[in-house]
Amino acid sequence: MAAHRIRWKWIIGALFALIFVFLFTLRLGLFQKRESDLKEERPFHAQTQVDRETWMNILQQAQKIGYAHRQFYKTDSGYRILESVFMQINTMGMVQDIRYRTEGNFYPNFTLSHFDFDLQSSLFRFKAYGVVKENTLTLITSIPGSEQKIDIHLEKDIHLPIGILETLNAESLRPGESRTFQVFDPTTAAQRPVKVVMLAEETIPIMGRQESAKKVSVDFIGVSQFAWIGKDGAILKEEGSLGIKLERVTREEALQKIALLPNTDLAEVASIPVDSVLNDVDRLTELKLRLDGFEEKDIFLNGGRQSLKDKVLTVRRESISNLSSQKIGEKVPDLIKTYLEPTPFIQSDHPEIQAKVKEIVSPDDSAVVKVYKLIEWVNKNIQKRPVVSVPNALETLRNRVGDCNEHAVLIAALARAAGIPAQVEAGLVYQNGRFYYHAWNVLYLGAWITADSVMGQLPADVTHIRFVRGAESQIDLMGIIGKVRIEILSES
Repeated sequence: MAAHRIRWKWIIGALFALIFVFLFTLRLGLFQKRESDLKEERPFHAQTQVDRETWMNILQQAQKIGYAHRQFYKTDSGYRILESVFMQINTMGMVQDIRYRTEGNFYPNFTLSHFDFDLQSSLFRFKAYGVVKENTLTLITSIPGSEQKIDIHLEKDIHLPIGILETLNAESLRPGESRTFQVFDPTTAAQRPVKVVMLAEETIPIMGRQESAKKVSVDFIGVSQFAWIGKDGAILKEEGSLGIKLERVTREEALQKIALLPNTDLAEVASIPVDSVLNDVDRLTELKLRLDGFEEKDIFLNGGRQSLKDKVLTVRRESISNLSSQKIGEKVPDLIKTYLEPTPFIQSDHPEIQAKVKEIVSPDDSAVVKVYKLIEWVNKNIQKRPVVSVPNALETLRNRVGDCNEHAVLIAALARAAGIPAQVEAGLVYQNGRFYYHAWNVLYLGAWITADSVMGQLPADVTHIRFVRGAESQIDLMGIIGKVRIEILSES
């Protein structure tokens, strides 16, 4: 396959749009209370909560990009919290509308009974429903025409993030005290620790008047967010990374039409400039870079075609010449066979995925020929367009549109259905003097070989810098966005 360099750099940056949604929807995951960092435990005594409703503007760099609407009710069985959010985000010059809605029902101590989550963008929709019975969370995720059910064992009670601050408010934490929770993200079915710290009591201007508030920090995978909680328990203000803020306003102000389209391009903000210019990267066999600004232990830099020593990363392009006639079949090691199995978002066992594979490849093809054919088909038949979604192979096959994430999960599903172990990798790729966040694949062809169906490359060029492997690990990128510094040392 003749590898080619794409011109539409917004495709490369689209991964960041999804990460931005993760940043913004931290409160949508499920929290499992793990431990307390208090010097001494105090019994839980929930204060009386009253029904309330709040509206908030969502701002980026002081420009309105959306609003959030939250409702809190006391019910016969505990509490009910609703949150609806509308945003417009700009990624690589394309503005997209995003809507999501969460409903959480809680017991009197704010532990979760059941929840609904619905995320919609211009082209895709993702829904999740969860119910807790004893020590099991039954999670049902769905896209139009397909549904997945997962039972997850719980060690302790779980919470929704939209209820976490209610819990902290009810417990009346003192400055310096904290709680650590385990977050369960329904979009990846992964659990992560989150630390919430009561920082101080402050007076802040809200809606033209001074309000007393408790300031708390929420630390998640190296990303810090802050919230100010009013006397009635309502959130008055939130601040996140990349200049994102939420501020309490009136209903009328929140629902006012957004006057200007977002002018801050999120992918550009997250990209990393370099002084050197790389020309004709397809010819390169080795690239050396100095990386700095982040903790190496949190990401997967060393291994495979990448080697790291003293912050210098060497990327060597793989050779597939000696693999051209191999068939995988029974040769797959047991430890790698797991990457032949379907997952909720890589549905390699679905009849539509398997039927498409039979159309594209022949049983007599070698593994390399199969991969060439799959990459070529996805490259030619999936429209390259940035979307905000939970990447899903089946929905991508049906819609025939997506960015690097959709391309990567679809290749993973098609390859697995063809008997080729496949994973998703994510990190950075070079384009026009900058490195942008991107996703691609690594396929087992007797050895792990990179492939990029967006760019039509097998193997991928050496400017692909892997930070994480596994679709569920992409959220680890949150902790390094905005921190990475790169210096190109040599190329050959």
